[in-house]
Amino acid sequence: MYGKSENRDDYQHVPRPLAAMARDLPDGHHIPAHHHRRAQLIYGTTGAITVVTDHGVWVVPATRGVWVPAGLTHAMTCAGPVAMRTLYIEPQSAWRLPEIPTVVSVSPLLRELIDEATRLPAEYEREGREGKVVELLLLELAPLPVPALHLPAPADAQLDELCAAIQQEPGDRWATADAAAYAHMSPRSLQRRFTAATGMSLARWVQQARLIRAVTLLAKGTPVTVIATGLGYATPSAFTAMFNRTLGTTPSAYFADREPGPSAGRFTAA
Repeated sequence: MYGKSENRDDYQHVPRPLAAMARDLPDGHHIPAHHHRRAQLIYGTTGAITVVTDHGVWVVPATRGVWVPAGLTHAMTCAGPVAMRTLYIEPQSAWRLPEIPTVVSVSPLLRELIDEATRLPAEYEREGREGKVVELLLLELAPLPVPALHLPAPADAQLDELCAAIQQEPGDRWATADAAAYAHMSPRSLQRRFTAATGMSLARWVQQARLIRAVTLLAKGTPVTVIATGLGYATPSAFTAMFNRTLGTTPSAYFADREPGPSAGRFTAA
């Protein structure tokens, strides 16, 4: 696209601190687990992207991106058509940015800078306008908290199986007693171990799993009524109330001209 390579390997050794690639991906496109020598900002202007690492799972819509540190293994899956606009940054140029997977809210300014960077030659002119665009883009990637749709991975083999089951069928009953029976442990032991392993209560983790499923389905154009039923809600209004309470907007408005909040363009540790 834009006369540039769509092969990520071609951007790992260019003699510039930042390289940007544009690539349009279809619904359901999966990029298997891989890693690269440069840090990466994964961002799509449409649809939603699920990013999986050993640290957990993130789902980001078009106003969010995921920062992946250099050398970290990760996989990606698209929900809905995704216009991916990704940055590859030399580790030395990203020294002040997080060393763990992190979510960034993409402000209108950052969005335009990313788009412009994808149109620059891989070996852009360091002096003049092209170099200034990249300098400003790097400055916009400053760490401050923003909300994130994130499922932290438990460092516990017994809980790994439970978490995989919840992610597979988030609409099933996953009250503490149900989850404890699945994991073959007492409810009290489950609650204690789950919070210690993930930093979240079981109830919150299940809710996050349902929200992540909802966002990926919304990106595909699935009706809210179908999503609500599939996630186990008695009525669409009950699902909408939970969604609005947690994410600050209704499901139908989530992908419609959403404006980032005051922390736009800033990072939060996942």
